[in-house]
Amino acid sequence: MHARPPFDATAARRLREALGMTPAHVAYGMFAAYGVRVSPTTVAAWEQQEEAPGEDEIAALAGALWCAPSDLLGTPRTLREHRMAAGVPLADVAIKVGIPVAQYEEVERTGRWTGNDRQAAVLADLLRLPPRTHLELTGRDARLREMLRSAASVRWQAYVRPVCKLLPAVPQPNVERVLERLNDEFHKRSFASLSWIDTSSEAANGSVDAGHRYLADVVEHFWELLEAL
Repeated sequence: MHARPPFDATAARRLREALGMTPAHVAYGMFAAYGVRVSPTTVAAWEQQEEAPGEDEIAALAGALWCAPSDLLGTPRTLREHRMAAGVPLADVAIKVGIPVAQYEEVERTGRWTGNDRQAAVLADLLRLPPRTHLELTGRDARLREMLRSAASVRWQAYVRPVCKLLPAVPQPNVERVLERLNDEFHKRSFASLSWIDTSSEAANGSVDAGHRYLADVVEHFWELLEAL
């Protein structure tokens, strides 16, 4: 069973008041236009954070308040919550992504992505997922981490296409610039203390540790550099 989605009670009350509506007006609008029956008391309880609406109720409430579902939700955390924020029914997502409805429902329930890269790209576009969120929610962030570690420490050019395949929304020139920068930064740290003047084991160990620390946080470095472009 799904947990209740995050709900912004303050936003719901503000939107209702801006429209000059009472909880009774909202309840009537939800039933008249969307067939979702709730009492004015329930609407008021949502606004007081005493209760929380479910997925169908949020969709109907958004319609009654003339807003998008995302306006009534807190920060989406799961694939289901991002779908709700985008206002797309579960069955529509499954059909457009190209997987059986039952399979997609299981993805949302378990949090384990079972589609392929092409389907993941369609999902990201349909739900307007930011690249980082997209990778995390489809469980492919570990693949990116391994690619970035290799790109930083070996030949970055060989990883441009694989990274672009994982992040189709990111322009290739941006990926190239960031991978080159990661590679440059890693080698600067790794060999900063290694020179013909100082070849002591202590200096060598320090430079190796600096390189290892950089690789340990390589994903964070990647997103920071990408956002800075």
